[in-house]
Amino acid sequence: MIRPAELIQRKRDGEELSTDEITELVLGYARDEVPDYQMAAFCMAVYFRGLSSSETFALTDAMIRSGDTIDLGAALGRRVVDKHSTGGVGDKTSLAVGPIVAACGVPFGKMSGRGLGHTGGTLDKLESIPGYRVELGLDEFVEQVREVGLAIVGQTADLVPADKRLYALRDVTATVDNLSLIAASIMSKKIAGGADAVVLDVKVGDGAFMKSAADARALAETMIELGRRGGRRVVCLLTDMDQPLGRTVGNALEVREALETLRGAGPPDFQELVLDAAARLLALSDLEVDETEGRRRAEAAVADGTAVAAYERWIRAQGGDPDEEALPTAPVVREVAARRDGHVVELGAIAVGLAALRLGAGRRTKDDPIDHSVGVRCLRKRGDAVERGEPLAEVHAADEAAADAALAEVEAAYSLGDEPPPQRPVLLDVVGG
Repeated sequence: MIRPAELIQRKRDGEELSTDEITELVLGYARDEVPDYQMAAFCMAVYFRGLSSSETFALTDAMIRSGDTIDLGAALGRRVVDKHSTGGVGDKTSLAVGPIVAACGVPFGKMSGRGLGHTGGTLDKLESIPGYRVELGLDEFVEQVREVGLAIVGQTADLVPADKRLYALRDVTATVDNLSLIAASIMSKKIAGGADAVVLDVKVGDGAFMKSAADARALAETMIELGRRGGRRVVCLLTDMDQPLGRTVGNALEVREALETLRGAGPPDFQELVLDAAARLLALSDLEVDETEGRRRAEAAVADGTAVAAYERWIRAQGGDPDEEALPTAPVVREVAARRDGHVVELGAIAVGLAALRLGAGRRTKDDPIDHSVGVRCLRKRGDAVERGEPLAEVHAADEAAADAALAEVEAAYSLGDEPPPQRPVLLDVVGG
């Protein structure tokens, strides 16, 4: 029988714990044998001392063993793919990548989460679609991936329950921002969720957990190693999150933009990331194509309409109405006008994300309600020229008072200058490709 206080002390003092010790600690916590206060102390010791690669895998594996697991590949007899983002502002990438990959004949199965703070959640975006069911049983999930080629659902309570408890504890004890704990949390869900190959989108910059490329690369390398040990093929994209991705921030607004992108009319940065992620997933699949051929097939699925058709089949299969007109719209839409001529030098991702949050597009606590209709549309982005009086952005609000407050916040997110800034691509680097 382990003594949690002894493990906390040894980790506090910088010692490396054995696989069995970490396994017993995590599984004991999942069984309510280790109290929150001791697990919180352990997380704080890890926050300051870190975990070795062996300890990080032991933590990941223990969280997987705390609940059910799915083997989609075995169930379907195919290599199933998945895409995951570390969280950002305006990141609706899965909503477009999934249908493109499915349209190319590769099964895509994803378990997603909800947003908290300035980062939006995939499930919240999907719930802006009338009738869409995010909760499917495991058998329903597997059957839909088999029959439709695509399913995006909420994580079941029986899948890595230790991670769910541990994340909630970390959220209230200031121990979220630790590389090993982030990597173990993400990869435990990805491995337990059953996909054979995963593209991970690791955000870098103002609106991301990882503020520097070096930190993002370290996280990517850790997750790739965890995936390798767990028998998964993993590629990490390091992508820019110094400004919102695409033009929209807010649930129904982002669903509309994903649809525009599936029709070939999305914002350039978002469209580029979607096609690149889809190409890499196709290269990781059992189609036996390289990234160049994967990109060609992804572009063809958009051009010939099969990506939109796949989207409509998927939404209907989960009870939703795929008609864009069914999405909610905000009653108040106001423009943010430029106060001078110039170029957009910066557009703060967090500032826009927080403005959308206060409009009601996100939640401060997990129990907050969400208004799926509200948000921000960024009409001008970094590098764009603008004349005095021209609109920089639109605020979509529930009432005039909320719109007034958001107008000031969004205007403050923009920095205008005389000269355009150096161009910066959305895809900064690829790790493990």
